[in-house]
Amino acid sequence: MDLSERRNRARWVIVITSLVVVSLIVWNTYSFFQIFKGEERQKMELWASAQTSLQNLDPNNELDPLVLDVLQSNSTIPAVQMENGRIISQINVPEDISKDSKKMATFIDRLKQENAPIVNTYAEGKTTYVYYGNSSRLNQLKYYPLALLLIIVLFVTLVYNFYRSNKMAIENKLWAGMAKETAHQIGTPLSSLMGWLEIMKADQMDAVMVAEIEKDILRLQSITDRFSKIGSEPVLEECDIIAETEQAYDYLRARFSAQIQFTFAAPEHPIKARINRALHGWTIENLVKNAIDAMRGRGALDVTIIDEHPFVKIYVSDTGKGIPKKQFRKVFEPGFTTKKRGWGLGLSLTKRIVEEYHKGRIKVARSEKGKGTTMQVALPKT
Repeated sequence: MDLSERRNRARWVIVITSLVVVSLIVWNTYSFFQIFKGEERQKMELWASAQTSLQNLDPNNELDPLVLDVLQSNSTIPAVQMENGRIISQINVPEDISKDSKKMATFIDRLKQENAPIVNTYAEGKTTYVYYGNSSRLNQLKYYPLALLLIIVLFVTLVYNFYRSNKMAIENKLWAGMAKETAHQIGTPLSSLMGWLEIMKADQMDAVMVAEIEKDILRLQSITDRFSKIGSEPVLEECDIIAETEQAYDYLRARFSAQIQFTFAAPEHPIKARINRALHGWTIENLVKNAIDAMRGRGALDVTIIDEHPFVKIYVSDTGKGIPKKQFRKVFEPGFTTKKRGWGLGLSLTKRIVEEYHKGRIKVARSEKGKGTTMQVALPKT
């Protein structure tokens, strides 16, 4: 068993143990609640009996001091004694309720729901009903398990967020390190290629071929620059979003199959936003490549830019296989992919570039199975 498996097992043991402890506390609290509830009923039965003794008392006799003690001992339990729908006595009822008939009726209804009434019969054959509620102490005990569960939920949430943020921080460092190392490794052969390109120019080789090779070398330099920026704070510049988007779009259009119908639509006027040129180009290329992959190299791809203050919105639409609605958020998670090959990092990196570096938003605007998908990127304008 490796270290990660042991840690996962230890976490499950902690979670299960916490649930068992909480369950035992809740069960124990419920048991105490029932015991106290029974004791309060016995106390109210004595109080009702004392009320009966008081009602049956002969005017010529003195009240038993024990009966008086019982009547005066209740200082926490609200109770109302009624006969034929009429209140004949009450205790521990708030003054604002006792003076308002509507509030009093509602209060009595609540007492009826909390406990079964105590029925007493006087010597004259009259019957009274004592409706009583739970004392404040009993109510506190009743809500104690809920408070405990809330505390446990908050504790588990904090622990989960701690582990999740710690894991994400480690993953971010790992990916940033890999990206920088990749940029470093590409840099060496790239320098050699630039040297060979200069030799080809000096030998006056085919100008068209040399120009295309130079474009691809510049492309490799751009990719190297992108990877070197992962994990560090990129420099943002005020740029024309339309021009930057179109540049990345045109590069890909020239290198993909003629079976894809490319269209590009944007306003005539420039739209300014603070972006990093290399990373924005990476965003567009990731979205366009994903769209082409979804169409399996055949279909219609449309890039549309809309000026909607205070944002500029970029839509990339395809006629591919579509995305199920339940996966709209999942497609941006690291490792998620529907391809047989690939690590599922493209949209995850794109989301990070758009939201963390450019302070924008990216989402699946709409998608229908078998008809295609539209991705939306919204960037704040300057």
